[in-house]
Order: sequence, then C-alpha cells, then structure tokens
Amino acid sequence: MQHVRGIGGVFFKAEDPKALAAWYEKVLGIPLEKWGGAVFRWKDRAVPGAGTVWSPFKADTSYFAPSDKPYMFNFVVEDLDAMLAQVREAGATVVGDVVSEDNGKFAWIVDPEGNKLELWEPREK
Repeated sequence: MQHVRGIGGVFFKAEDPKALAAWYEKVLGIPLEKWGGAVFRWKDRAVPGAGTVWSPFKADTSYFAPSDKPYMFNFVVEDLDAMLAQVREAGATVVGDVVSEDNGKFAWIVDPEGNKLELWEPREK
C-alpha cells in the first residue's frame, strides 16, 4: 500500500499574493524565492529532492479547480503511478493527466468533500 511521505506544499488564494507574501517575509521571517513563495528544504534525506512549498496564489486562480476551496495541499508520494492506481481503485476522482517537470511528476485528485489535492513524486537531485 502506498503512503503519503510528507506535505509537499500549502497553496492558498489571496487578494494580493505579492503583498501578503511580503508581510509573511517581514513579520514571520519566511524567506521568499524570486517566484513569490518559499521552499522549506527537508533535512530528512529519505526523500531526496523533497521540500515543502508555501505559496499564495491570486484569488481568481483556476489552479485549484474543480474545487471551490481557497486552498490546495500537495502531498509527497514515493511512487505516483502506484498511488494513482490505489486512488482509482478506491473510486476517487483523478483530475487531468500526470505532468512531468524538472521537480518530478505531479497528479491531482479530489477528496470526498471536494478538496483538490496535488500528489508529487519528487525527482531525485
């Protein structure tokens, strides 16, 4: 059975993502990347290349669709294909196709309450 290995990201909608991110940087000391969010690298090297991303999105983003929730969680998985097979077997909704990027492979599912979840298999660095 596949298991989530950790939180890969916390994404949420904001009226002014840049201003809100700057507030988090100034008040909470979150170190922002050039693209506007932050990456907290894992010290646990059991999942090479993994980290947790924190990122505000524009309030009108469609990236969280079909969910109408103002947030989306990203979960790190070891074997995305096996996890998707397990998810489909359980009758959960898979949204779109698997996407392969420099950081790894991504897929999206919807939980029973309509929350869109991103699944990420990091590419080893």
